[in-house]
Amino acid sequence: MDYSRQIILPQLGDSGQKRLQDSRVLVIGAGGLGCAVLPYLAAAGIGTIGIIDGDVIAASNLHRQLLYTEKQIGLSKALEAEKYLNAQFPEAKARVFNQFLDQANARQILEHFDLVIDATDEISARYLLNDTCEQLGIPWVYGSIHQFQGQVSVFNYREGPNYRDLFPTPDPAAVSCSDAGVIGTTVGLIGMLQVNEVLKIQAGFGKVLSGKILIYDLLSCSQQVFEFEKKPKKNPQVEPIAFPLLSIGEAVLPERILMDVREIGEIPQISMNNYLQVPLSKLSEMAQSLDREQEISIFCQSGKRSQQAAELLHGMGFAQIRLIKGGANELLAYLNYEKDIS
Repeated sequence: MDYSRQIILPQLGDSGQKRLQDSRVLVIGAGGLGCAVLPYLAAAGIGTIGIIDGDVIAASNLHRQLLYTEKQIGLSKALEAEKYLNAQFPEAKARVFNQFLDQANARQILEHFDLVIDATDEISARYLLNDTCEQLGIPWVYGSIHQFQGQVSVFNYREGPNYRDLFPTPDPAAVSCSDAGVIGTTVGLIGMLQVNEVLKIQAGFGKVLSGKILIYDLLSCSQQVFEFEKKPKKNPQVEPIAFPLLSIGEAVLPERILMDVREIGEIPQISMNNYLQVPLSKLSEMAQSLDREQEISIFCQSGKRSQQAAELLHGMGFAQIRLIKGGANELLAYLNYEKDIS
């Protein structure tokens, strides 16, 4: 692709264009914001573009997700977005993750990128994104939509303020676009502003929206910029959620599902009624088909993955989550003992 019209900009030049070509940018979400962001990233010359999204295209998406057509309804957003980039911008290398961002995959995906764009409307995903980026030292560009208003900021840039400095805890009143409504022009404008921040960061020109949040109102065609500061951390360690603990005897009851979050093939293998094996690596995908009101008792080999799985399910709205004291070996010993005495 010919980038000569942007290379002649003195703020960019050949060196800035080379930095864009060497950049690896991950886009979280291939919905409204993602569809606005992806073409402009590729057209600007970003060398590697990651796309992560486990959702499929729906008819209600098409008025704002302009990468897709009616013929693609029901197909993977991430995979169809990849096809678009490959056809229109073959110079850009697309890396696709046809899954949702979760506790199990966040670090192993994000660590391969220099910068992340938030194009999701999931509040829990933003907190996970923020904390993972802070751990890895990766900046990320925030974008949010509410009806005719949008927000843009840059977090964790050169150890600057992050999302929790601005929004310490999730807002229980927050609603998604599917509930509040959205118009395509709001999404398009905010997405382009996000890409603009990426280009400034990666090519090294202009003033980055770090420690600032831009709020744009399309109804009044007005914008405001508010400043915020990094807050001192009272406790840098995020305490895990304390889920109820059950003994193995309490857990092995007919009304309780025992969920094994170990990977397929790990030993010992368990065989019993109400047993469900859902590897942690596939939990976010497979959990979509589970009843969120069903009581689920979780175990793994040692307890670490059980906690991660419980936090993930909790974030997805599962109401009755329990952890089993002890791992698979203790459970197998209990089952063998019960079999021997029966």
